[in-house]
Amino acid sequence: MSNFVAPEIKKFVVWDYVVFAGLFLVCASIGVFFAIKERKKKTSKEFLVGGKQMSCGPIAFSLTSSFMSAVTVLGTPSEVYRYGASFVLFFLSYTFVIILTSELFLPVFYRSDITSTYEYLELRFNKTVRLAATLIYILQTILYTGIVVYAPSLALNQVTGFDLWGSVVATGIVCTFYCTTGGLKAVVWADAFQMVIMVLGFVTVLIRGTILNGGSTRIWEDAYEGSRLNIFDFDVDPLRRHTFWTIVIGGTFTWLGLYGVNQSTIQRCISCKSEKHAKMALYLNLLGLWIVLVCAVFSGLVMYAHYKNCDPWTADFISAPDQLMPYFVMDIFSSMPGVPGLFVACAFSGTLSTVAASINALATVTFEDLVRKCFPNLSEKTSTWTSKGLCILYGVLCTSMAGAASLMGGVVQAALSIHGMCGGPMLGLFTLGIIFPCVNWKGAIGGFLTGITLAFWVGIGSFIYPAQPVKTIPLELSTLNCTLANSTALSTTATPIMVADRPLLADTWYSLSYLYFSTIGCLGCIISGLLISFATGPTKGEDIRPVLIKPVCNFFCFWSERLKMLLWCGVQHNSQDEDFEKNLPAVITDTTGTEDTFKNNINKENTSQLPGYNPEEKSYTNMSKESRL
Repeated sequence: MSNFVAPEIKKFVVWDYVVFAGLFLVCASIGVFFAIKERKKKTSKEFLVGGKQMSCGPIAFSLTSSFMSAVTVLGTPSEVYRYGASFVLFFLSYTFVIILTSELFLPVFYRSDITSTYEYLELRFNKTVRLAATLIYILQTILYTGIVVYAPSLALNQVTGFDLWGSVVATGIVCTFYCTTGGLKAVVWADAFQMVIMVLGFVTVLIRGTILNGGSTRIWEDAYEGSRLNIFDFDVDPLRRHTFWTIVIGGTFTWLGLYGVNQSTIQRCISCKSEKHAKMALYLNLLGLWIVLVCAVFSGLVMYAHYKNCDPWTADFISAPDQLMPYFVMDIFSSMPGVPGLFVACAFSGTLSTVAASINALATVTFEDLVRKCFPNLSEKTSTWTSKGLCILYGVLCTSMAGAASLMGGVVQAALSIHGMCGGPMLGLFTLGIIFPCVNWKGAIGGFLTGITLAFWVGIGSFIYPAQPVKTIPLELSTLNCTLANSTALSTTATPIMVADRPLLADTWYSLSYLYFSTIGCLGCIISGLLISFATGPTKGEDIRPVLIKPVCNFFCFWSERLKMLLWCGVQHNSQDEDFEKNLPAVITDTTGTEDTFKNNINKENTSQLPGYNPEEKSYTNMSKESRL
């Protein structure tokens, strides 16, 4: 691009609106289809977790689509364009997260026969711990969903002329509609469709952008010359925004809080008809995460090659970095009506899937953890209608919260910051319960509050006192060939006003990379939880049902049976993993949802398999409550 002139960006035309409206119509139709198909067997469990008979394929698509939202579609290419391709290192974080989720957290949740993840906390500790975690989860999800709804609507409004609040309201209405009418099955199958649209949108942009900019070799050379391929930065400075360590370590903690113990993820996994299907869904989802990540990173590199001599943000053609991707799309597809509409559908596919997953998960958590606790004798019909009412309530709340998202800054950093501040302590709380049998309820609640305090302290402090630009400045962005007279050669981030009385912590504690918020919250929760438990008297392992504990010490202390027994703290696990699988206690759920979820005590002489264990598949399967009883 030797002499770049600011293009006359066209606004949406009729065909763009037709393509975009088609997405909303298909999603709404999926909700209607499942509402009609499942009308005769609609119980609250069928509505919230699909009757726990889902297969791994659609669940894998749903997981990928739900967590690769418009934040990824719009934010990640912008990150790569401005800061380089180090974002691709998240493929390592995703790998660690999926392995830990499928091998550590999922087996415990699946075999416990729970509907809400936070049921586990009452079974392991008590009601207080469960309630605290539930309230933090509701806060986290509503805040995050507000960003997911608002950010793409704002970016697309300012670039394409697409109506801001019209798209926000339309998103909320459509998601609420198919969540309320079709339940989890509608959400999952709509997510699968949206995943296809998302990848198709990315591929279309990549093909067109690559052709216009001289092919993949030329794009690679431009990225190299512009220092966009300096991926492996091993600087251990925790104040640096993105390095190998912040992405791999901090990213793993952040996404593990988002995946490993998040209701939205676990709800889909426990809806699978067997534990084997649930694990397959997670590993297939990992492949989907890699594909979307690579597409987003390469889109950022293609965008840099296109604008390397005239950065539209520095030249004030756009008002925020998050508008780069839609601006790029409207630029390269200006002569192809309908294709910009496909990209907008791609961005909103991520939004719809994330919002729908959030609404469904919020309704499930609220019903199981709050409503059922207060009204244990609700009929199935009343329970189902209550669940639908909660979907409508949270649809309105999440859409309304979009207005507050305008204060949150860049979409990627804002989204991951919220997950870090809330998800890190939550990860620490579940880790205390699953890995450390000695932790008591006092240690759990004390550790959780400590983790929340630390994470919010650093998170809010970093918002009030942004880090010095030297730690977060983007790579060089030129406006050399722009036709505007007042453009500059380099762009910087929106530089915060530096005042003389910045507190001492502003340039240390508050300047930590946002990816470490989750790590701080998680480790703070674990360390303080262990200390408080030992100070107040650790829990006796004989009082803990083995199904609630994952004996990870078997892996690390395989050479010493005595050491393993010591670390179990008296929990009645067998020394052999195979026997452990066979001798877990029979677990059932009370039909009234009251306190005694587990009705059968451990029978040490009983060597038969757990109800629900399938010897042929070597996996646990979901059963009806009648079968369990």
